[in-house]
Amino acid sequence: MTFHRRRDSAIGYSADARWPSERIPGDTWGPMSSIAIGPDDNVWTFNRGLIPIQAYTQEGELVKYWGQGGMFKLPHSLRFDDEGNLWATDVLMHTVRKFSLDGDLLMCIGIPDCPGADETHLNQPTDAAIADNGDVYIADGYGNSRIVVFDGSGKYLRSWGGLGASAGEFNLPHSVALDSQGHVYVADRNNARVQIFNAKGAPVSEWTNIITPWHITITSKDEVFVCGSSPMLWSETPDTEPCLGLPPKDQLFMKLDALGRLHQLWCIPKGEDGRERPGEVNWLHTMALGNGGSLFLGDIKGKRAMKFVRADSSARS
Repeated sequence: MTFHRRRDSAIGYSADARWPSERIPGDTWGPMSSIAIGPDDNVWTFNRGLIPIQAYTQEGELVKYWGQGGMFKLPHSLRFDDEGNLWATDVLMHTVRKFSLDGDLLMCIGIPDCPGADETHLNQPTDAAIADNGDVYIADGYGNSRIVVFDGSGKYLRSWGGLGASAGEFNLPHSVALDSQGHVYVADRNNARVQIFNAKGAPVSEWTNIITPWHITITSKDEVFVCGSSPMLWSETPDTEPCLGLPPKDQLFMKLDALGRLHQLWCIPKGEDGRERPGEVNWLHTMALGNGGSLFLGDIKGKRAMKFVRADSSARS
């Protein structure tokens, strides 16, 4: 009998347990809610501890930090615009604020500490995406279940959505991102789908029942990365009601193209509370794409940021 040899390659990742190599003395991260690569090519992290904003090189050296003294109440998302400004979403402050990289406040959308659903208020927003023309698309998420759009000066332009499961409705829009064509991608988390709209809010497409999406990031090549968990109802104990992804049964991310075709899927081992080992994630909340195909993941329950290095493996049969 003759066995034919075949070489297959698969993309995997290994945790860099040494990252970051430098930390703020005495600091302990809180729940890690967001990670983003800044215009300076550094890894910017947003956590719910005493020092919310911390930036590191992709090799792990501490660059800068700020946000102490109650500047944030419940950090949720970081994004950067083309001009190099940082946009921070705060759930309990009901704001999306624009900062310089040194922490100077440049603009505030929403009225601090005052939730609402009109043209000037937000209610527990979750994320923001900034268009090339400066328009700001906000996932006004936990409270209002809508997408609301402001121009670069903070003037209200339009909104769409509302609580529901029909096209154009949301059940917790948890993340929002834009592609090069100006399409708006929304992680409609509790509906277990990604909805896509044009810039005015008209539905274009939806990807259903492939992932319970938590975060979306899109590359300049319109590669769509979505992280989250499997779209399954389950419960930790027999006497509790099954729930969709709270807590997540598993951890995964997908790479898709703009048509929704799946190009990559990676499942990440789930760690135990307080005993997560390198390479395990307890509650995946956010991700960013680094140099050389590396990944930076934010574990909100595990209270840490992690670097994963791409490793192409080969198998023979």
